Amino acid sequence: MDFFDLLQGHAAVYMLLLTRVSGIFVMSPFFGSLNIPVTFRVGAAFAFSLLLFPVVDASEIIYAPESMIAYAAVVLAEFFIGWLIGFVAYISFAAITMAGKIMDLQVGFAIVNVMDPTSGQQMPLIGSFLYNLGLIVFVVTNGHHMIIAALAESFRAVPILAFEFDTSLSATIAQFTTGIFTAGMKIAMPVTFAILLTNVGLGILARTMPQLNIFVVGLPMHIMIGLTVLALTIPFYVMFLDVIFNEMYGNISLAIQSLHGKS
Repeated sequence: MDFFDLLQGHAAVYMLLLTRVSGIFVMSPFFGSLNIPVTFRVGAAFAFSLLLFPVVDASEIIYAPESMIAYAAVVLAEFFIGWLIGFVAYISFAAITMAGKIMDLQVGFAIVNVMDPTSGQQMPLIGSFLYNLGLIVFVVTNGHHMIIAALAESFRAVPILAFEFDTSLSATIAQFTTGIFTAGMKIAMPVTFAILLTNVGLGILARTMPQLNIFVVGLPMHIMIGLTVLALTIPFYVMFLDVIFNEMYGNISLAIQSLHGKS
């Protein structure tokens, strides 16, 4: 075997494998966090690729396209597969962030934002707390191991150079994205309903006692009731995270199946 065959075979397989693995370090929770140094993420991608390379390379003989344009298209396809796995996992945390924004709006913390080191963006106060708590539960329950397992499974379901775009993939992604609003509203429902009852009570109080300044009383009352209800619902929120994460794992499997046109 000459050097060209080596580059076109084993080396090309490793580079394409590394490209797919790198996709989860861009979007997925925990692995794609911006507070993790880039050097560590790059090193972890190389390490994962080295571990998966013997299994993937021994499964079948793969020859990379000779054309540079065709090889670039294959690289983009492999990166998209890894990115899609991370994106589907991130959707669950997007629902958590949305729930936090709704709670902040109801409680009165809408203008209070903190810098989130994991995403590099400003996040609402309660949203940041729920997101970080969810990330802790995700790591403690070995959710990041499930992402690695899904990545390894993707090489069996969608081998290298076997990516087939299916129109059902767009509908699948859209269905996953619409679930952000539903899951976010379920998480924020206790605080939202408590603030709604508080506003109804303040409205009745304003009609019976016109001399009372409702705006002065309402803001601290919203904060007190919102934080109290949030503290009471934290155990149920942790239990609901188990439901969200199980749904996330199922969605990742559906997304991988859609990549290969499987039903």
